[in-house]
Amino acid sequence: MGTKNYDAAIIGGGVVGCAVARELSRYDLRICLIEKEKEIGSGMPRAGSAVVHAGFDAVPGTLKARLNVLGNKMMDQLAEELDFDFIRNGAIVLCFDDSDVIRLLELHDRGKMNGVPGLKLLDRKKLGRREPNITKKSPYGLYAPTGGIVCPFEMTAALAESASVNGVEFMRNTEVSEIRKEDGVYCISADGEEIRAKYVVNAAGIYADKIHNMVSARTLHITPRRVEYCLLDQEAGTHVTSAIFQLPGAYGRGILVSPTVQGNLLVGPAADQEEQADTAAGAAGLAEAYGKSLWSVDGIPFHKAAASFSRLEAYEDKDDFILEEAEDAEGFFDAAGMESTGLSSAPAIGAYMAEMVAKKADAAKKEHFRPGRKGFAGFAAAGREEQKEGGGL
Repeated sequence: MGTKNYDAAIIGGGVVGCAVARELSRYDLRICLIEKEKEIGSGMPRAGSAVVHAGFDAVPGTLKARLNVLGNKMMDQLAEELDFDFIRNGAIVLCFDDSDVIRLLELHDRGKMNGVPGLKLLDRKKLGRREPNITKKSPYGLYAPTGGIVCPFEMTAALAESASVNGVEFMRNTEVSEIRKEDGVYCISADGEEIRAKYVVNAAGIYADKIHNMVSARTLHITPRRVEYCLLDQEAGTHVTSAIFQLPGAYGRGILVSPTVQGNLLVGPAADQEEQADTAAGAAGLAEAYGKSLWSVDGIPFHKAAASFSRLEAYEDKDDFILEEAEDAEGFFDAAGMESTGLSSAPAIGAYMAEMVAKKADAAKKEHFRPGRKGFAGFAAAGREEQKEGGGL
């Protein structure tokens, strides 16, 4: 068994783990990122909804509310520095009954408390002018101009590439099986390697509870919830220009209809209310997405469906981000419970966690950090087969 020594080890190569890696690489530390899959970003970011949420629906005062709004605000500069596609196309939340206007106003007020700028209540006439294909079933909508869309896979790859350029070592196909602490250092056993690090960041997504519970008696529980999407051909991509949501319910924001940065049209998710451990898209879930989406948008050309897929979202019992040092495991930091807003919040989560770890390590910032990166040609220029090989988004 080989032994490798680092100051900090990040477990999980999704969008949050890569954001933490990039931000932590600003400091004079030896850092590695451990990912159990063959490729970085092989889970949630590759099959994400591609929406950068404005931040109006999180409970005010929570980390989820604060970091969603901040992450959204940071996205323009990050996209410019790392050369990935990001479009502020706005978001609209629809209600379907006059009695729901009160809930829509509550969402507006919550968004204002969270610091979301530019929120407006639109009546039926204004909705029609902004989005002609919105159904007449909706009397009012809440418009958030700061909502946007991004390619999750490209964003994650850009963060990882930037982190690598700035000295982070990536260990792929490396699954953590055990973590123990010896003489103030965490010893991580992973596929024949022993990785030693004084500080560990747990960004393992739906497996964050498993990693956390290896070192802490204060157990964490993550519920993976499967959500299913349908991706329509680029010929359908101009059917709407904004991300169209339905008024949130117990299991999220309702059905989404949105363009993607590659020019496709995305419909979903159909959320499975039970704990799920696989990502197989089911006919029942997709049928639900089809049916409910027609409440929001008329004439969706489902005959142009190009692909369907599902992903797992990590739900934590307290319904807020867990971004903290474990109480009974000094030097072990959790970045868990991201749910669907992890992508939107990732830039802010990365900075938040990096500052926390660097302060604990008393680490100084590097004299030379390379913030820029030249991107690769986006999927929008690729054919359908190439898009499918890249995960559809």
